[in-house]
Amino acid sequence: MSVTLRVWRQAGPAEPGKFVEYQAKNCNPNMSFLEMLDVVNDELVHAGEEPIAFAHDCREGICGTCSLVIDGKPHGPHKGIASCQTYMRSFADGAVITVEPFRAKPFPVIKDLVTDRSAFDKIQQSGGFISIRTGAAPDANSIPVPKDNAELAMDAAACIGCGACVAACKNASAMLFVAAKVSQFALLPQGQPERAKRVLAMVGKMDELGFGSCTNQYECSAACPKQISHDFIARLNREYIKATFSTAFKPVSEAGGGAG
Repeated sequence: MSVTLRVWRQAGPAEPGKFVEYQAKNCNPNMSFLEMLDVVNDELVHAGEEPIAFAHDCREGICGTCSLVIDGKPHGPHKGIASCQTYMRSFADGAVITVEPFRAKPFPVIKDLVTDRSAFDKIQQSGGFISIRTGAAPDANSIPVPKDNAELAMDAAACIGCGACVAACKNASAMLFVAAKVSQFALLPQGQPERAKRVLAMVGKMDELGFGSCTNQYECSAACPKQISHDFIARLNREYIKATFSTAFKPVSEAGGGAG
């Protein structure tokens, strides 16, 4: 099969970008979309042209690095898979395929299809962890966890931080990402001591970095390669409200301040 690619080319963050057409001929229908780009890049290098820059790592749908918008959809036409798991058999022979980077102000383009998603790292670093000393690893059954909570926490922890939720949202909201990272700890006993501090810090950092607000369009969960449910956003809102009130009504001695 053969397809025509309309690829976004941009030399750098401060440079103007444009779509450039390339022909991908004699593609094996069973090759992945990234393998097809590898073949196109080999041809460009042999022709003395600059190859297309795109991000990739594991190519197994685990790392979340392959951030491509394919025909207007983050990660491509299918649900529940990343760009690296999209195969050429998903497209018709002779199709014209548009390939773009994730579009969001907090994800500036570095080059071509590569974006800087370190904003997610900054949100994670602001509170997406457990810092209390727990000693040695406990036995698996020493801390009882309700089955429903354990399964929900595992569902939230499946988030790979790819940013498809932000790219799909018309407001470039990171609420689904933050909701998953907050919920995976809020549902477990180990996450309770820093529960309020965590959600306030992560939501605050998200707002500081310029992500938009959530208006419940649910495009985020539709585009998520791990199918993280938008129900976690409702959980995040509840966690945030509870943390806000618990902090506001703490005794002065606990809040760490006093009258001047």
